[in-house]
Amino acid sequence: MTRHPLRLNLTVAGILLATAGLAACTGPASSGTSAPTAPDLGGPSPAGAGAPIAVLGTENFYADLLAEIGGARVAATSLLNDPNADPHAFESSAQTAMAVADSRLVIVNGLGYDAFMDKLLAASPSTTRTVVNVQRLLGLADGANAHIWYDPVTMPRVAAAVTAALGTIDPANAFYFAAREALYLASLQPLTAKIAEMKSRFDGAPIAFTEPVAGYVATAIGLQVLTPKGFEKSIEDGTDPAPADVADESDLLTGKKVKVLLYNSQVTSPITTEIQDLAVSSGIPVVGVAETIPAEYPDFATWQLGQLGQLEQALGGG
Repeated sequence: MTRHPLRLNLTVAGILLATAGLAACTGPASSGTSAPTAPDLGGPSPAGAGAPIAVLGTENFYADLLAEIGGARVAATSLLNDPNADPHAFESSAQTAMAVADSRLVIVNGLGYDAFMDKLLAASPSTTRTVVNVQRLLGLADGANAHIWYDPVTMPRVAAAVTAALGTIDPANAFYFAAREALYLASLQPLTAKIAEMKSRFDGAPIAFTEPVAGYVATAIGLQVLTPKGFEKSIEDGTDPAPADVADESDLLTGKKVKVLLYNSQVTSPITTEIQDLAVSSGIPVVGVAETIPAEYPDFATWQLGQLGQLEQALGGG
């Protein structure tokens, strides 16, 4: 699948009309919205029994975080949640516009990854909506690797911002959100421990990418990425890599200069499929990494641990 710029399929006027005439989104929908179920993390019960707060994480891993921290006090929705779709080819609809308009708290990734949200948010301005822009939260400059949820520092920082925002929206339940944040952070501890364990075993191990989806976690483990920068940048931008970069990437595999090939399992193209096939034929293990939580994983932490387990097995020669 070839990447395309994220694009909007509605005019601003059309979005405003749609948001005025449609009812609130309360569940999964075929047009791209999905509502995670708040997990039972234990802890205290919320105060009161008012209507849940509409919240939206543009990507499903941010919606998962919102559901886990907000618990019974939120109704969480995501827009980018199809593991078989290219997130960069997302097209909005009246229903997705409505979901944004109704939300009191929204998380956007930034770094151009979900730029379509700028127009959706502008189409339904609100003085009572809080927007958490993760790029700005982390202080990242434009042009940084957009897959920042793979950085171990990201989700704890987002969790803190979400807990503070929900506490402002619903002060009576600030204690409830703080307690659930603590439980959410505890659920990330096995992930932190696995990264530390893998760093102790595989620091400096050479690997190759098709594109740097898992670049941040690879850095955290200490893996040495040998893929030409021009190759991975071209794949990420949806353009054809230079022949010299393709040759260098291929040589990493045929020459067995890397231990693993990490490839984007969600967004493929003829050249990435060719590289993956070359790795297999050269006896190099391949590990897929996705851009959204696949359906077989119940939450962010389980997903990330699952992928790390596959990478650990490949690096260990198992």
